[in-house]
Amino acid sequence: MPSSLIRRGIWAIGAAAIVVALVVAALPLIASTRIVRDRIAWEMSAWSGFRVAIEGSPQIEVWPKFRAILTDVTLSQWTDPEAPPVVEAERVEVDLSAMAALQGDVAFSTARLVRPTIHVQRTAGGFFLPARPTGGRITRSIDAARDVVKADPAKPNLDRLPTEAFGTVEIRDGRMVASVGGKDVEILSSLTGQATWAAMNSNATLSATGIWRGESVTIDAASPKPLVLFAGGTAPLTLSFKAAPATFSFDGTASMAENAYFDGQAKFSAPSLRRVLEWSQAGIAPSAAIGSVSISSKITATASRVKFDNTAIALDNNPGMGALDLSLGEAQPVVSGTLAFDTLDLRSFLSAFTPLAPAGGAVPGDVDTSFADRINLDLRLSAAHATAGAIQLNDVAATAQVKDGLSVFDISDASAFGGNLQSSLRFDRKPEGTQVEIRLLASGIDGGALGTAAGMTRLVPVGPGTVSVILKGPGRTWDSIFDNADGSVSATFGPGALSKLNLPAFLKHTEQGGFFALDDVSDGTLPIDSAEIKATISKGVARIDKAEVNSAKTKIWLSGIASYAGRGLALSGGVIQADQTAAPANGQQGPNQSSFFVGGTWSTPFISPISRGVSGE
Repeated sequence: MPSSLIRRGIWAIGAAAIVVALVVAALPLIASTRIVRDRIAWEMSAWSGFRVAIEGSPQIEVWPKFRAILTDVTLSQWTDPEAPPVVEAERVEVDLSAMAALQGDVAFSTARLVRPTIHVQRTAGGFFLPARPTGGRITRSIDAARDVVKADPAKPNLDRLPTEAFGTVEIRDGRMVASVGGKDVEILSSLTGQATWAAMNSNATLSATGIWRGESVTIDAASPKPLVLFAGGTAPLTLSFKAAPATFSFDGTASMAENAYFDGQAKFSAPSLRRVLEWSQAGIAPSAAIGSVSISSKITATASRVKFDNTAIALDNNPGMGALDLSLGEAQPVVSGTLAFDTLDLRSFLSAFTPLAPAGGAVPGDVDTSFADRINLDLRLSAAHATAGAIQLNDVAATAQVKDGLSVFDISDASAFGGNLQSSLRFDRKPEGTQVEIRLLASGIDGGALGTAAGMTRLVPVGPGTVSVILKGPGRTWDSIFDNADGSVSATFGPGALSKLNLPAFLKHTEQGGFFALDDVSDGTLPIDSAEIKATISKGVARIDKAEVNSAKTKIWLSGIASYAGRGLALSGGVIQADQTAAPANGQQGPNQSSFFVGGTWSTPFISPISRGVSGE
């Protein structure tokens, strides 16, 4: 190669390097003279649709990238100059195009808002959103896309969508505030995120983190047709929300028109439903420690109604399936549907709408039925297996209803204790206070199994029987329900046995006289032909109207009172030999009868013999 050609190439490269160096050196000068503050503000206004004001002078950096650093930047509404700025940022970093700057233009693709304060307003739907811009490229693009959607809502012509560039907006260490009572209240803090939207007709993504009500939250959203979505058309959308109290995700299609709707697969999970309700400040504070809940469902949602189809739900790891319907058109939300479980903890389920224990800030034992003022509920439930405390149930059919201050949970049919069980729990909020009604009907059950589940293993008839319980009373506290209840208890049993009673030893002690504990004669079982109990409940005290146990050779009877509050006993009774046909009235002594008094408490009863009559005396 000729040396002259080599020399000319070296000179050309050197000249190009000098030109590049001069251009780079000149950029700050060009920026300081031609890309002035007002020009940047104008371009940002045209881009955002807000009135942009920049208090500080722009600083231009060339390396590692060409950018302008702006200070004390505000974005305000054009239509209301007296309103507070929509955005106030201590610092805004704008990545500029060097070639556009050399031509006297401003072109940027990325804007970083450092420590911005975003003013939001509460919408009718309960969301906090900033004011909408009244113009700008974004608004014009949405208006143009709206015409495209109107022309063919089912299949809009995407080729006609605006193609203007948008770019990337980043937020670092920002916060959202809302005006409440004339004062700014912080809604979200430590806000950091990025929205990427290269061009109006391209896909867009959003990712942000922040602190909401003391918990760190992460939000991610994406759509391949965001402009169609903003224009009121239908477009694919993925959305996820993650926080320690709960997670939520949606994958489907959506429309943000006036009649907005969502159609797709949604998932929700929370390790503690109680914590979610407290954190969300929904005004519902269930007092029992409700455990985990997870829901996966196909949803179809509009502004007034959400349908959950093929719903998989798990309460405290008890899986179920069904369908739910949430209506938001009335004064109170209405939830209805059917759910079927393989196993179900009824106590946890009840806690979701009728608290079974005091809330954290409530007086111990208080019954909180405020849930019934905030939601209407109508659910049909079934469970192959269920538990209610220590009670095991099978083949359960139940309903849960909440409406206008009334909460009702009914078990219309269930297998338990070898028989059939029906039960009802009713809370009715009235001006004079909450009234509670409890009903239980157990038919064809094994008395021994019922007694074991109820913690009553002493003197319980073991055999087939029927038990009926009806209690009504004020429901200010759980203790007061039973302390002040009125109602009745009745039970009948067929052939079986009376547990923990050694009758010969009992009779021997009564002959000897003196006090003795019932535990002293509990090492036996008495075969019986039948047993019957009838009691009237008044203010938490049971007055036994009839209590008889019949066996082949004896009849045992009791009468008197038993207190629920103090667990005290004041009973009289007798053991009649086979030749007696009826119990003497009012505990009077009869021939061949051992009479006695029962005192003490339910857990530690004692016997005081009265006397013993002998036939023929």
